[in-house]
Amino acid sequence: MPPKKTILRDAAPYLPELTLDCVILSFHEDRLKVLLLRWKGTQEWSLPGGPIQRNEAVDAAANRILKERTGLDDIFLQQFHVFGEVERYNREEIRHKLKHLIDPDKWYERAVSVGYYALVDYTKVTPTPDAYTEQCAWWDVQHTPALLFDHNHIIHVARQALRTQLSWQPIGYNLLPEQFTLPELQRLYEAILGKTLDPRNFQRKMLSLGILERLAERRRGGAHKSPYLYRFKKEQYELKLKEGNLFFT
Repeated sequence: MPPKKTILRDAAPYLPELTLDCVILSFHEDRLKVLLLRWKGTQEWSLPGGPIQRNEAVDAAANRILKERTGLDDIFLQQFHVFGEVERYNREEIRHKLKHLIDPDKWYERAVSVGYYALVDYTKVTPTPDAYTEQCAWWDVQHTPALLFDHNHIIHVARQALRTQLSWQPIGYNLLPEQFTLPELQRLYEAILGKTLDPRNFQRKMLSLGILERLAERRRGGAHKSPYLYRFKKEQYELKLKEGNLFFT
């Protein structure tokens, strides 16, 4: 199978000059993480992605690529932007950096990319490189390296979309484990929003929505008082999302 970023003129089974870029996000150790790939023989990193087959729906292509990189099916996936600027990045620089892997003459003169973000459980992912890369790893989304192509910009736009959609997409139960504490839920919201929230106001807001079920168990082993575990009442959560009643801005 051609690699994730085969923006090549002779890729006949694929739609010419149209690609996908996937911002795969997880939440681990109170940090929002993004999955990146390192190209063979380099220290250059980029997002997962790839071309779209001629007989393949765009969403199906995104799901295929995500399964290849994570090993997961049934991933929460959201299309968030189309990157179609004529000059998205320095093409000559890319050709030079990757000439040992791809013939510089075979790159597209231009590629339009459909951006997707995916929300996954960190513990369930098996990071898997593709044919042209040798490492697939999680990075703190706030401390990514300088990426190939325009992928730092794509991550920035994805984070903006995630913040906007936090009030009407099921972000929480796609990034948290099934059972979690209120402080863990707050730290997830803070990681997405990029700001500190008042604990009392946050807990009052979340509990007033009726979307959380408190369990009998507590989180043990911490330095502080053992907090109760909660889980989402998914039907009520979906209803509140439809009402757009989850704003924390």
